[in-house]
Amino acid sequence: MLSAGLTFASAVDARAEAGLVGPNAVIQLAEALRAAPDSVGAAEHVFSEAGFPRFLRSPPSDMIDEAIPARLFAALWRELPPARAAAIAHDAGRRTGTYVLANRIPSAARLILRALPPRLSAPLLLKAIRKHAWTFAGSGTCRVAAGRPCVITIERNPLAMPGGAWHVGVFECLFRALVSRRAVVRYADDTIAGLPICRFEIDIPTLSASNDRARVPPRDTAQPLPRP
Repeated sequence: MLSAGLTFASAVDARAEAGLVGPNAVIQLAEALRAAPDSVGAAEHVFSEAGFPRFLRSPPSDMIDEAIPARLFAALWRELPPARAAAIAHDAGRRTGTYVLANRIPSAARLILRALPPRLSAPLLLKAIRKHAWTFAGSGTCRVAAGRPCVITIERNPLAMPGGAWHVGVFECLFRALVSRRAVVRYADDTIAGLPICRFEIDIPTLSASNDRARVPPRDTAQPLPRP
């Protein structure tokens, strides 16, 4: 019942086969660019260089071709210094995770995951991430493994970037909100059968005190983010 409730959207495999990803890969990148310190005009510059200035005026509302955010991410790293690009990409991922929490995971599922011990909530969250990987991996192949650490791998990741900054932001947000606020996500390049993959390791420290748990409010108060 819980796994049935952990739906980020009404997913169908055809979306992954078509190479479609969620529109927040674009929407939240624009927001992160606008919010970055000393980045006046950065959103306009990056989106124009990628060939998509129209998305600043009229953000996408449906699934989009994975090539669109891929080109935007490439422009981000091409046009900005690496440290600045990484910080903005991480913030865009965090904002995407926040949107998913508020709009794609039912409140009952959020409350249950937060109440469970990490050894139970982490595998459930990993299962949901794998099932709905098309939202952030498109045509890439996503695999997950529970353990210490938990591992998420994406083969042929269409949204790959140095340090996996965007995906790190997404996964960090989800695990810190639903499993443990002390969760740490690490990125590493890897290979499987000679194919390059993005590997994300999620460390969840053993929790010995109640205040180490992600705090659970008396009632679920997550509010949907305004639609653009």
